[in-house]
Amino acid sequence: MPENSKSEIEKMRHSCAHVLAAAVLELMPGAKIGIGPVIENGFYYDFQLPRPLTEKDLPMLEAKMIKIIKANRPLQKKLLPVKEARGGFQKNNQPFKVELVNKLQKEGIEKVTLYTCGKFTDLCKGPHLPSTGKIKAFKLQKISGAYWLTDEKNPMLTRIYGLAFDTEKELKNHLILLSESQKRDHKKLGPELDLFLLSPEVGSGLPLLTTKGTIIRDELIKLLKELLANDNYQFVTTPHIGSVNLYKTSGHFQKYRESNYPPLKVEGEEMMLKPMNCPHHIQIFKNRRYSYKDLPLRLAEFGTVYRLEKKGEVQGLTRVRAITIDDAHLFIEPEDLASELKKL
Repeated sequence: MPENSKSEIEKMRHSCAHVLAAAVLELMPGAKIGIGPVIENGFYYDFQLPRPLTEKDLPMLEAKMIKIIKANRPLQKKLLPVKEARGGFQKNNQPFKVELVNKLQKEGIEKVTLYTCGKFTDLCKGPHLPSTGKIKAFKLQKISGAYWLTDEKNPMLTRIYGLAFDTEKELKNHLILLSESQKRDHKKLGPELDLFLLSPEVGSGLPLLTTKGTIIRDELIKLLKELLANDNYQFVTTPHIGSVNLYKTSGHFQKYRESNYPPLKVEGEEMMLKPMNCPHHIQIFKNRRYSYKDLPLRLAEFGTVYRLEKKGEVQGLTRVRAITIDDAHLFIEPEDLASELKKL
């Protein structure tokens, strides 16, 4: 995206990420820097640190960032040959940046863009504010872990999140909104209202619905079934596992290998937990011949599917490893496509 097309708030949030990295390096020499992009309402930066950080350390980092902002350090852009940029990061013992430069070189990039903020230099396309003094309202929010480049085979880094807004009032209002939303967080309300629980003995990402939670689930299914039946959907039930060959034919095995559970060998046959309902519904359709008068055929199921979500990414009921979805597949003639889409 061209620099002039980036909004000022995005530039400010991006610049905040660089100020955070500069602050961390000044407070903790020896820290290794990863990446620090803009995200919704703020920014984050990943680090490999010489000591663990907790949220009690955030005020210290904020204070250092404020000093850098008040110093009004220029954020200067420069274009360097790949070899020179890599040499600088090697000299500063920044292996993650060296890795990124090497990757760019393999892609055929000959020159890379760097930004400096005082003694801090980062590999970055930008754009940024002209100087740190232009940064307005910010606050460091939380700390979490993140694998380098989201690959669990890579080192676990410390991710520091921050918020940034045009005014202190906007920042304050957003913090109030976050506080109110946390009170209503389903991960908090679920156990409090005895609706569901997460048990480490059962496994990560495998929620258990209590009696009360099951009543709510059943009522939702009842309502959805009534709505679907009114639109002439027919309900089917399919198993929780299937032959690997079925998912190879559908393409789910190859295309979503990383999010599928590994196959199980059962009496010489390879089976796997169902990643999607689609192949099963197609088998039901193939089981008999249909006249054009039978179409459209609308098959629906509340089917449980299984996804091997990464352990660090599962969360409450919104990111799980076993999920029941209200799924449907329509078998129609080509000329009916437009009218069916309008009904959805």
